[in-house]
Amino acid sequence: MAQYLLSVCFDQEYPSGFDLADPDVVRPMNQVDALNEEMTARGVWVFAGGLEPASTATVVRSNGREVSMTDGPYAETKEQMGGFWVIDVADLDAALEWAGRATTACERPIEVRPFQG
Repeated sequence: MAQYLLSVCFDQEYPSGFDLADPDVVRPMNQVDALNEEMTARGVWVFAGGLEPASTATVVRSNGREVSMTDGPYAETKEQMGGFWVIDVADLDAALEWAGRATTACERPIEVRPFQG
């Protein structure tokens, strides 16, 4: 078995919190909940979470002597990770199958990356 990170990609800044009166917000949330339940039942779900917008990030750096902190995301880009799953599956093909289900559920692109060793 191998662990993979399935990252949910957003192509723009998204708001903190959700408008639960908006069906375009509620539908993917319900679909993701169902996918999470299926992943858990099938024994592949390790951990998942949604992230606050990149504007809430703090970058911590060390130059070997001092540590500094900067508000905002590390990378200046309009694309950002908005959430993720960590799954434990047999191989890349299985991870890609789950990614296909994830992109359908959350209605966003999914990046698949294996964990090292």
